[in-house]
Amino acid sequence: MRRFPRLGSGVRDPATAAMAAVTVFALCSGVWLLRDGAGTHAPPQPTAAQARAGLDGRSVERPAVPPLPPSPPDRIRIPAIGVNAPLTGLGLTKTGSLDVPPAAEKNLAGWYEAGMTPGERGTAIVAGHVDNADGPAVFYDLGALARGSTIEVDRRDGGVAVFTVDAVEVYAAKDFPDERVYGPAPRPELRVITCGGTYSRGTGYQGNVVVFAHLTGSR
Repeated sequence: MRRFPRLGSGVRDPATAAMAAVTVFALCSGVWLLRDGAGTHAPPQPTAAQARAGLDGRSVERPAVPPLPPSPPDRIRIPAIGVNAPLTGLGLTKTGSLDVPPAAEKNLAGWYEAGMTPGERGTAIVAGHVDNADGPAVFYDLGALARGSTIEVDRRDGGVAVFTVDAVEVYAAKDFPDERVYGPAPRPELRVITCGGTYSRGTGYQGNVVVFAHLTGSR
């Protein structure tokens, strides 16, 4: 199995900012692909056109808006790829790995509870499965998302944080830019992460698809 990216200094708890790289097995095993034939049903991967040029709002017209007060999230919606899923809190396991949503619940994503809540200043982290043993899961189509798309997060305070996608990138595990993805941000930002990249029958997916987005509205 491959290593999950290091959680960087953007997390709320200073103790977690310095922890070693964590491992996540359930997100990236690709059991479905292994059973049905590796690569036969591979999820979409982001194109070069969706990558770095969109970071920091350089190619996204909608400006950032003031941060929202902290409030845990309940649901994430990404209309362009048909995502409408509840969110569960994720922590760290006893072995130091990032916990993951139950694999059997294919339409469930998680948010890193020790980090920022989506909409407040800083970098909030959401992660979910690309597939499970039965087929595509919540973020199977994440790599097909385009810059400028909208991500909505329902919050427990009754509000909705609206994010605009700045970039969609795929990284091999050995090249994952921890600080770029998890590092602190001066404005409210969101990262949505699933597995991606090349696929190996022996070790599963070899990288991660990462969506970079910033807060552009609320209601």
